[in-house]
Amino acid sequence: MNRFLENNILSLRAPEPEDLDLLYAWENDTALWQNGASIVPFSRYSIKQYLIDYKHDIYVDKQLRLMVTLRETDECIGAVDLYDFDPFHRRAGVGILIDGKHRRKGYAGQALMLLEDYAFRFLNLRQLYAIIPEKNNSSIGLFAKTGYRQTGLLEEWLSSEDSFYHALIMQKLKL
Repeated sequence: MNRFLENNILSLRAPEPEDLDLLYAWENDTALWQNGASIVPFSRYSIKQYLIDYKHDIYVDKQLRLMVTLRETDECIGAVDLYDFDPFHRRAGVGILIDGKHRRKGYAGQALMLLEDYAFRFLNLRQLYAIIPEKNNSSIGLFAKTGYRQTGLLEEWLSSEDSFYHALIMQKLKL
């Protein structure tokens, strides 16, 4: 059993070429764009190139994407990301996506805990943070439940049609 990246139910692994269709669907789901940084569609070609060119080295790429899979069936059900990796200040941002048909089953919390364990114990990070739209109650609840606390508010941080709305900064420090 991989010491950091799996438990009895889930496993986190590097993206594979076989993940192309899933990544293509998730990256182009416009309903998810308001919660992330994407605002334009991705081509199948650009995602394929990402899978080919991605070094899987957080120190080179300053980010790390891991696919969330069910250990029993090896089905890929989501992805977790470390982004804006800063080795000097020992911090990174966290992002998570669980496919719609697998939500509300506890997988997001488990995946987040596996990612945190890896980040804190193996990468020796001091803190993780998430920037969450204030209206995304599911994500706020997830991060709060796993020990993150709100430490800031970014006013009118996110745009939606003709209005702006706030985002919360939630942080978790290594104990």
